Amino acid sequence: MSEAPEAFEAVKIGIVSVSDRASAGVYVDKGLPALKDWLTRALRNPITFEERLIPDEQAHISTTLIELVDAGCSLVLTTGGTGPALRDVTPEATLAVAHKEMPGFGEQMRQISLKFVPTAILSRQCAVIRDKSLILNLPGQPKSIAETLEGLKNPDGSQAVAGIFAAVPYCIDLIGGPYLETDAALCQVFRPKSAQRPPR
Repeated sequence: MSEAPEAFEAVKIGIVSVSDRASAGVYVDKGLPALKDWLTRALRNPITFEERLIPDEQAHISTTLIELVDAGCSLVLTTGGTGPALRDVTPEATLAVAHKEMPGFGEQMRQISLKFVPTAILSRQCAVIRDKSLILNLPGQPKSIAETLEGLKNPDGSQAVAGIFAAVPYCIDLIGGPYLETDAALCQVFRPKSAQRPPR
């Protein structure tokens, strides 16, 4: 008999799509649906999403991130605005609200993306901690969002390159957030044995 979702700790997640044109209605945003779809499939916890679609304005992005953290989001994911273009200011806005930087997440995202395109070195995704929240900048394309979160698989289905989400639940443990549990078929997380709860 499968475990009822209520048995897992509830989590509030902020998802932010940063785009001048999508926020102005020029085209339909694809970032927020991609984030929701992947997280809903990957996590076994009940999720409450706080969604924001905002323009590429540094002060607005920073204010939004602070609002989501203050609203109790243990995890905040942004998509868009991380390249070298003049209007790409998501990393600057994220670093401006940081209490701690977590550079390993950005390094791993670029390593994954470099398997597909040499221009991955132009991406500036970063990750920070503010209070008890982990904030991650993700790429703008839905396919790249899934690849960086999930990692890359070998033809036999085994993990070739770990996605960044493998480290997210333990990071959230360490900063005092809820115990996140994933569907191992989609995303296997790593925790030291001392931090693992008995399997259900």
